[in-house]
Amino acid sequence: MALHIIDRRLSGKNKSVGNRERFVRRYKQQIAEAVQRAVGKREIRHIEQAETVTIPRKDIREPLFRHGQGGVSDTVHPGNSEHVRGDRIARPQGGAGSGSGSQASNSGEGDDDFTFTLSKEEFMELFFEDLALPRLLRTHIASTQQYRLRRAGYSHDGTPQNLALLRTMGGALGRRIALTRAPQRELKQLQAQLEALLEQDDGTSEPLIELRQRIEALQARIARVAFLDPIDLRFRSRTRVPDPSNQAVMFCLMDVSGSMDQARKDLAKRFFILLYLFLTRHYEKIDIVFIRHHTQAAEVSEDEFFHSQETGGTMVSSALVLLDQAMRARYPAGDWNIYVAQASDGDNFTDDNAQCASLLAERILPQVRYYAYVQVVQEEQGLWHAYRQLARQHAHFALRKASTAGEIYPVFRDLFKKEGVAV
Repeated sequence: MALHIIDRRLSGKNKSVGNRERFVRRYKQQIAEAVQRAVGKREIRHIEQAETVTIPRKDIREPLFRHGQGGVSDTVHPGNSEHVRGDRIARPQGGAGSGSGSQASNSGEGDDDFTFTLSKEEFMELFFEDLALPRLLRTHIASTQQYRLRRAGYSHDGTPQNLALLRTMGGALGRRIALTRAPQRELKQLQAQLEALLEQDDGTSEPLIELRQRIEALQARIARVAFLDPIDLRFRSRTRVPDPSNQAVMFCLMDVSGSMDQARKDLAKRFFILLYLFLTRHYEKIDIVFIRHHTQAAEVSEDEFFHSQETGGTMVSSALVLLDQAMRARYPAGDWNIYVAQASDGDNFTDDNAQCASLLAERILPQVRYYAYVQVVQEEQGLWHAYRQLARQHAHFALRKASTAGEIYPVFRDLFKKEGVAV
């Protein structure tokens, strides 16, 4: 007998949403692997669309419990002339299917792989999971100031939810002690005098009556001291103070020279589109600066960066000079987390490679939090060799290669993975 476990826990009105989220959490690894496979096959303009993923049936098989025979039983089997006690019997070769899995069986029954459609939001969430800008720090107070509330002692005015009960009751107790200490001391003395007179008098003498009146007056005075007075109320006070913001800027440098054919440009654009989607989805306040270069560099708009057809020779240092000028004029390192991502085929004028290395070592790398360079060919050209020397000296300078569309996503995740997360 087989026992199937069915989840009957109560859900809200929108039950399918809860079930869907539970399914994604349970088979997250299989879905994430399907997403990675899909990214390498997509065209650039379809990067952000929803996706239909297929999960092998065996990976989503539900647990199944069966009741065993139980007890102790003796069974007699006929002998054979091929095997003796202790022999190991090899597994049967494939082809003896029993109808389970996605292969056909001789009974005419089988199961197809499970197809699951991810929404755009679910796809992008899995797409950029465990990614973050490396070494992001809080910087100085920005021009558009953010504020946070900080405790600033206590005040006599405030809202009921901010009432400091312990401080209020402590103040009330101190006020009552201060107002009643002297009357209590005097009352104690008068009561001692009253007890002494009662031992000598029958209780009808004029001094005794006067003493009792004074005692009653003091008791009434003490009773009039309020248990809680408005002056005792204390409210927790908070004040707004400027809060440092983790504002950041990303400089995107793309080579559009003649050596960058259409296939290489598509690889570079694919990388920068992933970077753009990642930044705009995960960080509310971040500036993105687009720079295209051949022999000359220019700061362009997002549309021009991804769609312009301009081309020419190669002078990588022109882009680095423009980067340095923009960084120092508009994004001082004391106020901004500066990041740079560069994509190129590595082809450059030989004399310019030394100039690039000098600009990076002396002007740019000391100011930036992270510099990522992606070469879209496997051949190690002059620019790669110049950059590799810098990478050995600067831990925040990373170099990667990606020569096919399928390699772009793993390289991107490797460059921007969260610290301590394996990819």
